Amino acid sequence: MIMNKKLLIVALFLAAFSNLVSAQNGFYRKEMRSLDAAIQKNFYDKTSGYYFVVLDPAQRENKNGYLREYSYLWSFCAMYQAANEIEKLEPKVNRMAPLLKIMNAYYSPAPPKPGYTDYIMKLKPGERYYDDNEWIGITALDAYARKHQKADLALGKAMYAFIMTGYDQVLGGGIYWKEGSTESKNTCSNGPGVLVALQLYQATKNRAYLDTALKIFNWTNAKLQAPSKLYYDNIRVKDGSISKPILSYNTGTMLESNVYLYEITGNKKYLADANEIADASLTYFYGGNKFRDDYWFNAVLLRAYQHLLKYNKDTKYILGFKKCLDNTLKADKNEKGLFTGRDGVKNLVDHGGMLEILARYAWLEKHYHLN
Repeated sequence: MIMNKKLLIVALFLAAFSNLVSAQNGFYRKEMRSLDAAIQKNFYDKTSGYYFVVLDPAQRENKNGYLREYSYLWSFCAMYQAANEIEKLEPKVNRMAPLLKIMNAYYSPAPPKPGYTDYIMKLKPGERYYDDNEWIGITALDAYARKHQKADLALGKAMYAFIMTGYDQVLGGGIYWKEGSTESKNTCSNGPGVLVALQLYQATKNRAYLDTALKIFNWTNAKLQAPSKLYYDNIRVKDGSISKPILSYNTGTMLESNVYLYEITGNKKYLADANEIADASLTYFYGGNKFRDDYWFNAVLLRAYQHLLKYNKDTKYILGFKKCLDNTLKADKNEKGLFTGRDGVKNLVDHGGMLEILARYAWLEKHYHLN
């Protein structure tokens, strides 16, 4: 009997150790590391110190002859967030700082507030998009919540200051899509704007940030939420008409805004709304077991699903997403370890999005049963 008890204890220990090893070297973690290595090998240009925008050199120039050899800022937004998720898994690695150093090549101090342009300043200064700067702010504030470094908080505040230069009372409020253009106010520039303000409120407890978040949040719901609970793309300033494409990242930012608001206020209405949006999005975006949108758009919705898990323990959202992810890993991965993407172009933004997705699932497989 004593021997049997000892054997049982040993068996339980070995099982626990096996589970620990499996969590540290799980399927998605291996996929993440594989893709990370493939991105560095195929997209990073050691000569210039920049990343290529697409893999095929023949596709690095558009019809107007505008050279776009290197990555747009948007791709760095994807890579920067992926780096944050990798650091969560592997705290000893330094992935964010080198990317931020490269992103400084996109920095423009131009008035009314400094911000980042969409292309490398010394090569061809581009336009400043409010959503690009919001994605940077979101990642910086994610990092601040994790590491509490003043530089990350300062970057988040700087991005907030810039994006608020795009806010006015035309159509009753809202943020434009890009600087100098008053054609539309988009969910992609308002949803992430809400998130930046909410994250700043959590970091500082300055009520002004929460007030700003609420007014943009309420405006976006009033103007751009569809009857399905998902979100349209934009509202045109000229006539107030709605552009109705429904994309996963727009739903993702507004879903996560509800989660943050529940977290901050304790008002159960926000959690109920988050659950309704999540249910609608699961059917619409993942009901066919194949991604409807490009990878990075899905990564933004996954952020919201993962955040929602703190308050709704039902794993159906991440499991529904997982079916699409697993099908992509089986069907769309090539011999270089890269992904074709929906349009057949191997670009950096899609790979940054997939890297973030894999890093998040590497974390999820450590904490949840995903079978």
